[in-house]
Amino acid sequence: MTSKDAALPFILSLDVGTSAVRALLFDARGWRVTGVDAREPVMLRTSPDGAAEIDANALFEAVGRCLDVALAQSATLIPPNAIGGVAVTTLATTLLALDSDGVPLTPIVTYADTRCAADAVALRTRLDERDVHQRTGCLLRTSYWPAQLAWLRRTRPALFRQAASWATLGDYLELRLFGRRRISYSAASWTGLLDRTMLSWDLRLLGDLGIRPGQLASLVDRDAPITGLLPEHMARWAELAVIPWFPAIGDGAAANIGSGCVGPTRAAITIGSTGALRVALPEVERVPPGLWCYRIDRHRALLGGATTEGGNVVAWLRETLRIDEDPDTLDRALAMVPPDSHGLTILPFWAGERSPGWAGAARAAIVGLSLGVGPLDILRAGMEAIAYRFALILEQIEHAGVTPSIFVAGGGALLSSPAWMQIVTDVLGRPVIVAAESEVSARGAALLALAALGVAVDDEMIAAHAAGFVPNPNNHARYRAAIARQQALYEKIVQRDEVTG
Repeated sequence: MTSKDAALPFILSLDVGTSAVRALLFDARGWRVTGVDAREPVMLRTSPDGAAEIDANALFEAVGRCLDVALAQSATLIPPNAIGGVAVTTLATTLLALDSDGVPLTPIVTYADTRCAADAVALRTRLDERDVHQRTGCLLRTSYWPAQLAWLRRTRPALFRQAASWATLGDYLELRLFGRRRISYSAASWTGLLDRTMLSWDLRLLGDLGIRPGQLASLVDRDAPITGLLPEHMARWAELAVIPWFPAIGDGAAANIGSGCVGPTRAAITIGSTGALRVALPEVERVPPGLWCYRIDRHRALLGGATTEGGNVVAWLRETLRIDEDPDTLDRALAMVPPDSHGLTILPFWAGERSPGWAGAARAAIVGLSLGVGPLDILRAGMEAIAYRFALILEQIEHAGVTPSIFVAGGGALLSSPAWMQIVTDVLGRPVIVAAESEVSARGAALLALAALGVAVDDEMIAAHAAGFVPNPNNHARYRAAIARQQALYEKIVQRDEVTG
């Protein structure tokens, strides 16, 4: 929407993701203002040993450049002093060590870092994972702080002792901007160290890991703003000097809010490089096996599962099979392949499995190849195989007594392929619709900031969506048989630790 049609106040929304930093502007009705769109790439460093990390100083500089551009763009479009607050959402999980002056001792370790795999196994041997899962909503796996901290303690003991504090990306940003550190319940829940019902740090886990509560940021809810930029930033960002800046929330929580999935009837399904299926609930009494339960805020939980497979697998298949048609032509060709007509069964674990089985050491398998199978068949089979993993996550969500009737799609890989959208729709057997706003995480953070400022946003506006897809019952039946075939192969060849609930 254009700025002349917008309603005050405006929210500047900062979205720090795995691939890019974005700064966008939303009006009081939750609509994005055309003409304000600042973006900076994020450099994720990976290595064969499993590292997946980001340079903290470089990322802060990228955030600063985005703020510069967004504020310059806003100045030509909206009245002075019309920005009512800054909302923040970041990738989760993130971890970095800080010294006593707040200087990073490590890069930002991300959820995708697997160097702590052995330490995750050791924790599961020593601790009751079932109990930890129910207390924190997180399993003792490589994606979370317990295994990452145990790895640092074992491999870099001097650094572990030197660390004055441990931070997420969100509270590190606040430290750099305001000289103080706070962490939202939402961001804290992604660490695996938050007691999800008490909304306090889990002291039993901290003690086991050798962490003191004082080394962690103070817990606040997402509606507790901070104001007063440090003097060194006042001149550069004068427009933001004294306005409310809200604590960072997890990108998954923000995406649900931004796509209108604010209750149990609507679930958000996101497929970018990786994927996730999430539903917002007032509370989750018991977390089903293989799923996680994070916090949106003190009133709402986020139940779901995430996959390591998504657009990354599709991109690998296209490159390896040398499928170089333009995207639109390829998508039309994929749509013409009948469901599960190729005779293939694929385990799409090119980077290991997360939900629901959490077999991190699992690797991909393609079974059923014959001389009659071509590249297009393999690519379609890979897309179907990824969709099956979301059907299994949905089954676990339904075991908790939650049955979403509509799914809202997000993520560049899924939204760019109508053929894949229809596959997912037929696999789930439920309608899938597309959020009218593509930047759902940034929008969700802005909507929560508006609510904290007392600005009521119409529920119909929140849940507004564009075109949708309707499931084909015959295709759904075929896919149910294919899911059973995939699971039979999984049970035969995947070596996994038992995941309990």
